[in-house]
Amino acid sequence: MYQLHFSPSSAAMAPHILLQELGVPFEKILVDTSTGAHRSEAYRKLNPNGLIPTLTDGELVLYETAAICLHLCDKHPGAGLAPAVGTTERAHFYKWLVWLTNTMQSALIIYFYPDRWMDAGNSAGVAELKSHAEAKVGLMLDQLDAELARPGKMHEQPWLLGANYSAVDIYALTLCRWTRNFASRPARDRAHLGPYLQRMLARPAVIRAFEAEGLARPWV
Repeated sequence: MYQLHFSPSSAAMAPHILLQELGVPFEKILVDTSTGAHRSEAYRKLNPNGLIPTLTDGELVLYETAAICLHLCDKHPGAGLAPAVGTTERAHFYKWLVWLTNTMQSALIIYFYPDRWMDAGNSAGVAELKSHAEAKVGLMLDQLDAELARPGKMHEQPWLLGANYSAVDIYALTLCRWTRNFASRPARDRAHLGPYLQRMLARPAVIRAFEAEGLARPWV
């Protein structure tokens, strides 16, 4: 059985929703970041980076959210949550998954933890960096919004890759949700992202995951 080491509202949300979509048995193991459990010796034996999530699949121990999502998609190809290998659609799947984890998520980490890049006591620098990170993420939200608005995508093709729902939609929801408290426009306030997120929130697997993590509404 899969074991997902998670904390609520973290990057673990993406594989959590994916597991719910797959409908396979799995165990959630809470890593209480408020007590520093992610920095414990026991957890670092699984994930030396002390980051969340980590997935165990028998003897396999896997970290990095995108890698976990790819592994789950490849283990369950019949679920159709990733296009077939070697297709143009699969190439775009890779593109968006890597963009989400490497570009958008990285900027969001700076937004949430600007003090990590500043000397202690540099409150002005922290505030400036946070503001710049939010503006940078805003441009990325505009990019996602424009992608959803491309001719032929609206209504007939409601997902990021087009007509077919996939793991990149799950990842996009996870990151867009992190913008819900932006001082500027969060993802939900964009013309095409807003309805897209509502389509995501209507999925039973997404509802199950959010409720299992004890997240308060509104969710985005």
